[in-house]
Amino acid sequence: MTEKSPELFADGPSPEPIRMADPRLGVLPPRAPEGETLANAGPGHEALEWLHHFVTALELAPAVAVHAMDQAGIIRYWNHACEELYGITAGRAIGTPFSQLVIHLEQQDEFDARIASIWRDGVAPPPRDWLVEACTGRRHWLHSCHYPVKRDGLTQQVFCMEMDITARKEAEANLQRAAQVFQNARDAIVMMDAEYRVQTVNQAFTTITGHAPEDIIGRTLASLRWSADAGFYERIWSELDGNDHWEGELSGTRKNGETYPVRVALTTIRDPHGDISSYMAMLSDISERKRAEEHVRHLAEHDALTGLPNRVLFLDRLHQALATWRRQRCLFAVLFLDLDRFKGINDTHGHQAGDTVLREVAARLRACVRRVDTISRLGGDEFVVLLADVKGADQAAHVASTVTQAVARPISVGAHELTLSVSIGIALCPSDGDDVETLLHHADVAMYHAKQNGRNSYRFFSPEMNAHVIERVELENRLRQAVEAGEFMLEYQPGIEVATGRVTGVEALVRWRHPERGLLLPDAFLPVAEESGLIVPIGEWVLREACRQARAWRDDGHAISVAVNLSAAQLADEGLLPMIDRALHDSGLAPQALDLEILENTVIDNGLDIGPTAMALRARGVQLSMDRFGTGLSSLASLRRVPLSKLKLDRSYVGDVEHDPVDAAMVPAIIAVARSLQLRVVAEGVETADQLAFLRRHGCDEYQGFYASPASARPDFSPHPS
Repeated sequence: MTEKSPELFADGPSPEPIRMADPRLGVLPPRAPEGETLANAGPGHEALEWLHHFVTALELAPAVAVHAMDQAGIIRYWNHACEELYGITAGRAIGTPFSQLVIHLEQQDEFDARIASIWRDGVAPPPRDWLVEACTGRRHWLHSCHYPVKRDGLTQQVFCMEMDITARKEAEANLQRAAQVFQNARDAIVMMDAEYRVQTVNQAFTTITGHAPEDIIGRTLASLRWSADAGFYERIWSELDGNDHWEGELSGTRKNGETYPVRVALTTIRDPHGDISSYMAMLSDISERKRAEEHVRHLAEHDALTGLPNRVLFLDRLHQALATWRRQRCLFAVLFLDLDRFKGINDTHGHQAGDTVLREVAARLRACVRRVDTISRLGGDEFVVLLADVKGADQAAHVASTVTQAVARPISVGAHELTLSVSIGIALCPSDGDDVETLLHHADVAMYHAKQNGRNSYRFFSPEMNAHVIERVELENRLRQAVEAGEFMLEYQPGIEVATGRVTGVEALVRWRHPERGLLLPDAFLPVAEESGLIVPIGEWVLREACRQARAWRDDGHAISVAVNLSAAQLADEGLLPMIDRALHDSGLAPQALDLEILENTVIDNGLDIGPTAMALRARGVQLSMDRFGTGLSSLASLRRVPLSKLKLDRSYVGDVEHDPVDAAMVPAIIAVARSLQLRVVAEGVETADQLAFLRRHGCDEYQGFYASPASARPDFSPHPS
């Protein structure tokens, strides 16, 4: 049978319609009478038979949704595929306006105009795609064809055939998005065939590498310049073929010759059969990330104030130096540096000035060493230097001497010029240690001895130094226990008035009742207490106990004062004044009966500005004395700035007045200076009658020493030799 067109509806008179049982069929002509064939049924019956088979075929077509509507838009035909597509049964659809069943999203007016043109012109428009939504909520992309069904040249119905192309549209959208991603990705994407030849690249490839697509298409990525050793590419392709992925960092070269770090990810793409069809490479320019990582690493490994390597980086360099020594036997040295009296700069000029000094010292240290050496700031005013590949101790000593001279040059801070010195300890590898901890410890020990021996010098480590330090650490630990256990006691040395022999006061001297070593004098433990900070709690106990005992003696009728020494740490302690107030209040001792002694060197060596503290003490009525006068470099101006009541002449002057003309001349001069400043003079260490007679002749006011009485827990207040 030849294929007939829908124009068949227009041939001959319209037969009486017969309603079929299936409502999807709407109103259709009946089949030919039973028993008749197409050969003898006549032309009208032949058309009806063809139409019946056509409609049956439409019902059985699973992929093509077919419906027909009249000029009022009422559905007259709705096949099974329509039911499946829209979720609307034929019984509900037939007789219902199509516009109530399906809307054409954002294009309804265009669709309505299209249908109207068919009724008006009788011409089928070109097929097209529509996005529709059924009243059931289903949404689809459809490819639609609309045909006019005519009779007698007039359009009777509009016949529509539609296919669901939603999956195809989604695939196209995915492809479009993929293409947009490909072209707009910030990372370079390179597609290669199974032979690693480049097929296509995106815009980012040109942006990153500087190469246009034509520079690389048809060639391999290996043709670009990469920092790779021999066999590198073969190893990559081998791993890629085995694992379908390789990722790593390389150094690439742009077209203009600039090098840059890049992270490369290679992926194998296989076809449905598992065979390799292509490869994809992604190239990420990681220059910014590397710069950020380097910045973070620099912050983590360098001192924020000076820019020098910090402890972390220094220890890493020291480990490397040890590894080199083990392989090649290259000697090296560790120098431990500590600025002398740096705390005084912070206390006097402020921390900003201290920071300026530290930055300048760091710059000078850099100028003293080679590029292969490492300078580190460990913290505070401590620095350490690693001298790599030294020839011996002489070279280390030369560097230490250079550093000492460089640090000693004046440093300008605002309107001030500050001078510094440095103490340096030196440890050599391997003679002084062959591991990190030992070398640093021994250099620290040597530095400590440089400080103990006058500062502004350097010392090489020796085993004897280490033994001394171990002893000092043990002493410090035992001293802490002594503070908690209350193992201290006071002895008092009388102060005698030269003219009358009367006891005018006593000086409190601390002793340590050591459980194993017996009674220890101050020289055996106070230096350690000073360095460890234990002098503050020990000093507080001494002051409170001395005030308590002095009040008791005064209650017994002895009109004496008590002298207590103050250390540099106590003078720098913000809690000094409140502590003195508490001691006086709790003991009931009058402030005028308390004499606080300050070592001359404490003021000079530590750069302390004691003026405000001294004025506050004198305002309370407390007496102030400068102890061991003549051992430092006090000027008359400095004496005038501190409200003193006494000068205590150091025993080094008194001991030789009988034999040394210089001392014999100095003592009267000092007494004269004190007189001019209205200060009383106390001579320490008087041991003979001749010394006392000398002092009496020159107008000394008071004296102390074994000639009158040694220190004791129960001093003798009866008159002494005068």
